[in-house]
Amino acid sequence: MKDGKIPREHKVSSHSLKEMTLGVLSEPDLGSSSSDAAVSETQQLSFEGQVIHKLECQPVVDDYYINQKREAVKKAAQSLHTVKLIDRPLNGYKPISHHKHNVYLEQMKKAEGKTIRDDKDKVMELLFAAFENHQYYNIKDLHKITRQPITYLKEILKDLCNYNVKYPHKNMWELKPEYRHYKLAEKAVENSVYEVHIKLCFTVQR
Repeated sequence: MKDGKIPREHKVSSHSLKEMTLGVLSEPDLGSSSSDAAVSETQQLSFEGQVIHKLECQPVVDDYYINQKREAVKKAAQSLHTVKLIDRPLNGYKPISHHKHNVYLEQMKKAEGKTIRDDKDKVMELLFAAFENHQYYNIKDLHKITRQPITYLKEILKDLCNYNVKYPHKNMWELKPEYRHYKLAEKAVENSVYEVHIKLCFTVQR
C-alpha cells in the first residue's frame, strides 16, 4: 500500500514444480583469496539442489483488506487539478505565433518569389554565359543564375536547350547543337595546337 498500511493477515500457499526444471546454484566469495581469481565462472558455480515447490504469501481478503483497497482506488480517482477563485485579475501573456525573425524570413521569401520577367535577349545572354562554364545544368541552378520565374525560364530553355531524360545527365538541360559555341572554341584550340606542333617539327627537321 502507498500509505504504509499493509494487510494484517496472510496465507501461504504451496505449488508443486515437478513439471518445471529449476535448480539452486551457489557461488563462493572470492574477495579474500587472490589465487582463485583466475578460475573460470563455470568452475566457481556449485549446484545445491532442485526446486520442487513454490511458496506464495498472499493477503487474506477480509473486510480490512477490502476497505484499504477501496481507499486506494478513491485516492487514485481524485483529480490533481483544482479550481481556485481569485478576486483580482492576473497578468496573462499570450503566446506569439509569429516572431519577428520568422516574419522577416517570410517577407524575404515573398520578395524573392516575386521575380520580374526580364527581356528575353538578356535572359539568353545569361544562359549562354552560364553554359560556357558548364555543359549541363538543372532548372534550380538556372533559376538562381537568371532569377526568372520557372515557367518563363522553361519557355526560353525549350528554344535553346535539350532536356535529358536518360542517365548520366537525367533531368538536366544542355544547349542545342546549333548554340554550342564552346565546341567551336575547342576546335579552334585544337587547330592552334596542331599548327604549333607542325611548326616545331619543321624547325627540328631544319
